[in-house]
Amino acid sequence: MTKSVVAGVDGSPEGFAAADWAAGEALRRGLPLRLVHAWEGGLPQGVAPDAVLPELRAPQHHAHHVLHSALDRLGERYPQLPITAEQVCMPPVSTLLAESGSADLLVIGSQGPGGLGGFVSGSVAMATVARLEHPVVLVRAGETAETEHLPAAEGKPSIRTPCRDVAVAVDVDEPSDEVLDFAFHTAELRRAQVRAVHAWRVPFSHGFADAEARARRRAEAERELAELLAPWREKYPTAVVKEELHEGWPAHVLVGAAAGAGLLVVGSRRRRAVVGPHTGPVAHALIHHVHCPVALVPHD
Repeated sequence: MTKSVVAGVDGSPEGFAAADWAAGEALRRGLPLRLVHAWEGGLPQGVAPDAVLPELRAPQHHAHHVLHSALDRLGERYPQLPITAEQVCMPPVSTLLAESGSADLLVIGSQGPGGLGGFVSGSVAMATVARLEHPVVLVRAGETAETEHLPAAEGKPSIRTPCRDVAVAVDVDEPSDEVLDFAFHTAELRRAQVRAVHAWRVPFSHGFADAEARARRRAEAERELAELLAPWREKYPTAVVKEELHEGWPAHVLVGAAAGAGLLVVGSRRRRAVVGPHTGPVAHALIHHVHCPVALVPHD
C-alpha cells in the first residue's frame, strides 16, 4: 500500500498550518496527502440520524465542516496534489498513534484550543508524542510556504528563494542514524543546507575549566562531529553541510540554533518506562520554545 503524508486537522489555525506544511512536504516526497479529523462524538447507537435532535447532530456537522473546509482550501492551493480526507470517531491521541503507523510522515499543529492541535501542548499529547514509533512534525500557527524560504530583496517574503536550513541536533556520544538520515533526506528534497548542531561542555568531573581546557574540549568535539558526519557526506554527496558547535546545554543551544532554520530535526529516544512514556527534557523544551517546525524522530 502506498504511504502518504498525514496531517491532523481540528479547525484551529495551528491545524491548518500543519496541513498546509504537510501538503508542501507531500509534493516534495511525491506522496499523496491524507487529512484526518478526530472527534469523540457520535449519534446514539441504533438511532436513525433524522430521529435525533438537531443540537445532538451539531458536533458531527461541525467536524464534517472542519475537515472539508481544509480539503477545499488545500485543493485550491495544491491542485496537482492527490488529497483525501477522513473523519475518525476516536479520541485524538488514539488517532495520532494509529495514523503514525501507516504514514510516511505525520504532521500536527503544536498549539491550539482543542482537538489534535490542542492536545500537543498538554500532558496527554506529550505522552503521545513520546509513544510514537515514526517521525512526527509539529507546526505552529503562522507557518507558511513563504516562511520556509529565505526572504527576497528588502526582506520581502518569497517562495522563489532558496529554502532555509534544515538544522539537526547531533549527539556525538549517542548518534542516531534515523535522525541524521531524516535530516539529510529532508534537506535533499528541499535543496537546503544541513546545519549540524552539536552542544559541547567540559565535564564537571574535570573541575573548573580554564581557557586551555575548554579549547581542548572544543577541538575534540570538532573532530568527533566531523568523523560522525563523514559517512553522511558520502551518502548524500550533493549535500551542503555546515558544522555548528556551541558550548552549553543542548536544550538552550538548540533553541538558539533553530532561529532562522526552516526545520529543526531532533531525536526522541524510545523509552519503555515503567510509569509511562517520556519525551525527554530536550525534546520537551524544543516543542514549547522553538518557532520553526520541529521534526521528532524516534530512535532506540
